[in-house]
Amino acid sequence: MESLRDIRGNIKSISATRQIMVTMKMIASARVKKAQRAIESSRPFAVKMRDMMDTLHAELAERDDTLAASPVRWFCEHRPVTGKETVGLILITADKGLCGAFNTNLLRMTADWLRANRGKRIRAFAVGKKGRDFLRRLRGLDLELVHESIGIFPKVSFANAELLGEALDCDYEKNSISGVTAIYTDFKTMLSQVARREELLPVSAGQEEPAGRRDDFLFEPGKQAVFESLVPRYVKAQLYRMMLESQAAELAARMNAMESAGQNAGGIIDALTLKLNRTRQASITTELTEIVSGAEALKS
Repeated sequence: MESLRDIRGNIKSISATRQIMVTMKMIASARVKKAQRAIESSRPFAVKMRDMMDTLHAELAERDDTLAASPVRWFCEHRPVTGKETVGLILITADKGLCGAFNTNLLRMTADWLRANRGKRIRAFAVGKKGRDFLRRLRGLDLELVHESIGIFPKVSFANAELLGEALDCDYEKNSISGVTAIYTDFKTMLSQVARREELLPVSAGQEEPAGRRDDFLFEPGKQAVFESLVPRYVKAQLYRMMLESQAAELAARMNAMESAGQNAGGIIDALTLKLNRTRQASITTELTEIVSGAEALKS
């Protein structure tokens, strides 16, 4: 049986751990609100850029010679595969743990994607220490870690997305990558974060609007020039959106995990406190029994 001293020591240790969990929850709660505001402010820009991309892509696609001569053609069309196919992977995870199943869900989805693409040459781009370490530990795959961004959360900026986008653009053209898949976490609500797999490249056109509903804008210096300058910016904007989504999702997951862990710690403390009281009561009862037995022995 544990002594009263041991039980009190356990209660003190768990109480200190619980206080750390409460502090981490408060920090995540303060940061997630700012991250959520960043997502909401960036979404209108991403929507408008997507609409313009769809409009320009649809109009240029009607003139096959124009799109075929464009230097950004392969960002919008699938490359013909000759020999061993090369594919790209962007994995966005957290730098740290203690956020529930956040990283586990992402790594499980990544493992499924890697199994589906076994036999291909893989060019990987990692954002977050957990994903970087996971990709480094892999064996038996033709995989090269091209770029890594570590320690950027929870203060991600567009500069981080720009660096990743430039590395992706350069490697996409240089190594004839046929397609790039991004795996990240989509922030739905404070209680719902969903691991998501999205085909980033080639850029797929959305639903085309009827010709009568197209906006009749004048583009300077021209539609093709605007489209060619818009494609790399669009890729970087999407990467920035994914980073913001992952940042908010990680903070929300950590807040929920710390809240749950704090409640569990409180239950353990209550159970240990009850055990402490019962052990102390049993000790007192034993002492009283010994005193009464000794007194009766003296009388006899």
